[in-house]
Parts: sequence; structure tokens; C-alpha cells
Amino acid sequence: MLQQDRSDRSRKQILDKALRLFSKQGYRGTNIREIAQAAGLSTGNVYHLFPDKESIFRALLERYFAILASPDNPFNQALAAGAFPNDLEALGRGSRESVRKYKPYVALIYVDVVEFEGRHIRRYYEEMADRFERFMGAQPRENAIQEKLRPGVSPVSAIMLASRFLLHYYAVEIVFGVKNHFGKNSDDVLKEIADMLRHGMLRAEPGSAD
Repeated sequence: MLQQDRSDRSRKQILDKALRLFSKQGYRGTNIREIAQAAGLSTGNVYHLFPDKESIFRALLERYFAILASPDNPFNQALAAGAFPNDLEALGRGSRESVRKYKPYVALIYVDVVEFEGRHIRRYYEEMADRFERFMGAQPRENAIQEKLRPGVSPVSAIMLASRFLLHYYAVEIVFGVKNHFGKNSDDVLKEIADMLRHGMLRAEPGSAD
């Protein structure tokens, strides 16, 4: 096996094991020796590939950011299939599967907030609107999406609101382990959320055009 292949394999082992440890024990609760032991490597091997523990943490978040942009991400698959705004329930199911599939990575976001005050993930959220803007601009049905929204509603703001709400709902359920935290079955809640996103939550004022 070539040296580069061995290094790539060792790097993957380190990141895979560090992901499990960081997501369960936190950043400060995990040390390099634990990561090395879990990966079946010496601490020297780990330091050869990563200068310090924080560089491993950053590499994991970069890996997650790449996953979030991947067409294989269930959330992105739902978007690409036209779930927004036509089938918000499908977007919710894509959100649920995305959180379930990448649960340890989602946990890293909360680790970063608690232990680093969000220093590593700040850039991801700062660039979020631009990413959705590019996504919307690449959709052949962009005008059709705009036509389904009421006048004055930005498609980018609408899709960001829907995605943030749905992904956070399932993060509480799956990452925090709080089942039925709206006091009812998750599938029923998804229907309610989709209905409120479509129609709002307030009654129409008497005599209004709506």
C-alpha cells in the first residue's frame, strides 16, 4: 500500500472515531489518546496527520458542511424533487432522514456552540442565504416557486424558514432524544407544521381579501 493511501486511511479512521467521541463526550471531554486508541493508532500517528485536537474538530465540521451540500443528503434530495413549496411534508421527511443519518454531525453543532461559542460553525450560517440563493437560481422552476408564494414573500427567506424549523424540530427529537415534544405524534406534528407554513396561524381579519 502506498504511503498516501495509508495516510488517507489513517486520517479517515481518526475522523470517524473522533466523530463518535466528540458527539458523545464533547470536545473537552475527549483527548487525543482516546482518539488514537479508538482508531487503533499511536498518538504519534495522530499528531503526524493533525497538529492538534481542534484541527480534528474543524476537519469534522468541514466534512459535515460538504455533506450538507451533497446531492445525496436526503434534505437536498427532497428539495431537488420539488418538495418546496409543493410538498412540505416530503421536505419534513427529508429533514428527519437527514438528521437521523447524520446525527453525530448535528451533535457537533451544539458542541461547538457550548464549547467554542459557535466559532467554527458561524461561517456556515453566515453563508446560508447565499447558498439558498444559488440553489434557487439554479432551479428551472424558480418562477413557478415565486408564483406559489404570496406577494412580498422572498423565496429564499421562505425556504430558509421552512428548513430551519423542520431541521431543528427533528434535531430536538433525534439528537436530544425528546420524543413527541409537541405533545403529539411526530407525523401529526409534521402535518400541522406544513399546514401552518402554507397558510399561517392567524384567522383572516373580517373583510380581508384572504
